[in-house]
Amino acid sequence: MSVETRASGARDVHELDVRVSGGVVRGIREADIEAWRGIPYAAPPVGALRFRAPAPVLPWQGVRDASRHGAVAPQSRRGQFLGAPSAIPRSEDCLNLLVLRGADARTGANAARGDDLAPVMVFIHGGAYSVGSVREVPHQGMDFARNGVIYVAVSYRLGALGYLDFSSYSTPERPFESNLGLRDQVAALAWVRDNIRAFGGDPGNVTVFGESAGANAVTTLMTVPAAAGLFHRAIAQSPPPNALYLPELTARWAGQFLELLSSALDNGSVEATSHEDAAALLTGAPVDALVAATNALQLRTPDEDPGTLCLCPVIDGDYLPERPLDAFKHGRAHRVPLIIGTNDREGSLFTGRLDILASTPPRIRAIFARTRKKTRKAIKAEYPGLPARRAAADFAGDYSFWYPSIKVAERHARYAPVYMYRFDIAPRLVRLAGFDATHGLELFALFDRMNGWFGRTMTVLGGRRAFLGAGRRMRRWWLDFARTGDPNAQTGAVSPAWPRYDAESDDRYRLTLIIDEVDRVECDPRGERRVAWQEFVPHV
Repeated sequence: MSVETRASGARDVHELDVRVSGGVVRGIREADIEAWRGIPYAAPPVGALRFRAPAPVLPWQGVRDASRHGAVAPQSRRGQFLGAPSAIPRSEDCLNLLVLRGADARTGANAARGDDLAPVMVFIHGGAYSVGSVREVPHQGMDFARNGVIYVAVSYRLGALGYLDFSSYSTPERPFESNLGLRDQVAALAWVRDNIRAFGGDPGNVTVFGESAGANAVTTLMTVPAAAGLFHRAIAQSPPPNALYLPELTARWAGQFLELLSSALDNGSVEATSHEDAAALLTGAPVDALVAATNALQLRTPDEDPGTLCLCPVIDGDYLPERPLDAFKHGRAHRVPLIIGTNDREGSLFTGRLDILASTPPRIRAIFARTRKKTRKAIKAEYPGLPARRAAADFAGDYSFWYPSIKVAERHARYAPVYMYRFDIAPRLVRLAGFDATHGLELFALFDRMNGWFGRTMTVLGGRRAFLGAGRRMRRWWLDFARTGDPNAQTGAVSPAWPRYDAESDDRYRLTLIIDEVDRVECDPRGERRVAWQEFVPHV
């Protein structure tokens, strides 16, 4: 079927031709949505560019078909996290993005003259920096586009190719940069700045948002100097803001990875080999071997280094100068308005193959190893029965997601508007299964995923109407925030108003929106638990 036939509709197909960095891309109209998929925002990071910072887009001749998604980053369905189905093309050439806009929006030609530019929302997917892509949920983002924003979703390098730090193996002939996935995200935001006007988007009104690892990307980008000015608002849904580490630890993981890779390829040990040999191994290894070695490293990390994630940004002192929590504390983060929040029981999801958090007795003991006895006792008192399963899941979720998010909120609120939420609503079947409002559940509400088989199954015992209603309210808040920096700007009948978070004012003390069947605002929810965590060593 020709591009012209697929894109037929009220507009002539050539009105969906847009000139961007590299050349012209031709989009497709699907009912009330216009989409451009698989647009490259950087050169393919292959060959000599493997393990290198993203390079400028390579130009192409003629009109590039943007009706289909690009390849997803290499990933596995057999690791800790369920990767993309095997039928979906995977490739190291994965630096592409998706642009959606409502079909009734102005054409790029009119918008380029500056008329009625739309706010832009850039979504960074989660997946523990191991799996995921822009094509994970086919219709995700369309409801945002229908409501007047330009929606962009970004694919970036995952696994060892994006989130292991091999910079200690650099040689003058073969350098390895750090923070490659993070650099990819900055490159994508720079592409948005340079190109989004052609789609009718406002490069001066960009909101970056993400969930889980994507939210870690958001809070980290807020402290990356190279990202300054590339976005103007931020939304972090269930971030693990402290899941990034110093070079001493990330270099050890890189060495362990090389051992696993070398063993898998029958190359013997690389422990005592030269940097040149390590570089040759990394640059010459088949991509499937890189993915397999990544899976093996991920499986051992939760017990060898409890409370950490081996796929992570690295505090290299250069591209990422300091721990983000320290940057937030001292006002060195980009001073943009922020929505940040977590779900009621983040940790309950992480069982079975997802068992990565500090939820076993040995892991919990390791977490407390550097903490004073008085502080340990106070924290344990907040989780009766610890290390019993439910208490351990809540402890682990709070350690990874909730408490460091509180620290980001209270520190950033001194310098910019912050809106804090907690997502509490869960369908009855999800509660009966013992998950409650767990990690990632809010995505089904926010992106209206409830018509798929999993969404319908979740509500087979009831709760569908209330859950859908919570999703509609969330979208209004997110959209208002993207338009103005204030989630209350145009919500009208939505009640209650969402107050700013303030950790220092007596009359507005830590006011938090609780998203539930009936929304409410609470002052310092779980305040006693927050105080107990206050002196915990890794977060101070």
